[in-house]
Amino acid sequence: MRILYHFWLNPFSRKVRMALLEKELPFELRIEKIWERRTEFLAMNPAGDLPVFIEQDGTTLSNSEVICEYLEEVYPEVNLLGRDPVQRAETRRLVNWFDNKFNREVTENLVNEKLMKSILNLGEPHGPTVRAGRANIHYHLDYIGFLTERREWLAGDMFSLADLAAAAHLSAVDYVGDVPWGEHETAGKWYEKILSRPGFGDLVKERVPGFEPKVDDFMKTG
Repeated sequence: MRILYHFWLNPFSRKVRMALLEKELPFELRIEKIWERRTEFLAMNPAGDLPVFIEQDGTTLSNSEVICEYLEEVYPEVNLLGRDPVQRAETRRLVNWFDNKFNREVTENLVNEKLMKSILNLGEPHGPTVRAGRANIHYHLDYIGFLTERREWLAGDMFSLADLAAAAHLSAVDYVGDVPWGEHETAGKWYEKILSRPGFGDLVKERVPGFEPKVDDFMKTG
């Protein structure tokens, strides 16, 4: 059985999970508390971050970008990159946008401050950081709206890793109640389509032990 080491609301783990579900590849989830610095985990991934993926033959991969590229090469029957070089380049550009720019400007400022700090007993959220995240997210939701007014999906006419990356981050931020869906109708319509994808509904229903979501689900926020 394939194994994916993850942690609740970790957007990079969520992206890989959704890719596995889209490709209909069975896998087992295992929670990893990376701050514990387990020797066994560090032996698999010396960087000590998530996700880590173990293939059925024991091949061990880390870094969500590397894992997703591997899945595309080994299991190409479900294409999540694009049909031609231009579309694949656009998919990769947008994955980078959400995994770097969105993560830095929004996810870290909101999920890390409001949830991870509490899990790790690092004190109260830093107000200016949270306010920055709440301000920044409007720009990104506007960009999603701009793209999906002109395309079927974020990177073009087919569902791709770009949509998975964006949805992974937004679903984590939505858990802490900071996605202003009501102010971004076009982005909200795109996200509604995401909710119908394989397994995504179950993913967003997950609960972090001891931390109930600020909103029950997307339909109540819209």
